[in-house]
Amino acid sequence: MKSKEKLMSIGKAAKQAGVSTQSLQYYIMVGLVKPTSTSRTNRRMFDDKAVERIKLIKKLNKSGYPLRAIRELFLARAT
Repeated sequence: MKSKEKLMSIGKAAKQAGVSTQSLQYYIMVGLVKPTSTSRTNRRMFDDKAVERIKLIKKLNKSGYPLRAIRELFLARAT
């Protein structure tokens, strides 16, 4: 990450991605998204790339893919 200025809080990241904060927290809990970094005060911070991933998760889920299938797809791509 080049600059800290590009990082945003969980609330702002959720808003930019068009999901609720609770949905984003759930995505984190089930392993679909990881915070880009954590602040000194332990706040989870996200960059634009993470927001794009959240948007993709929302789009796939809305088109009928269950979150479990999306997670498996992401894990398969990572290996």
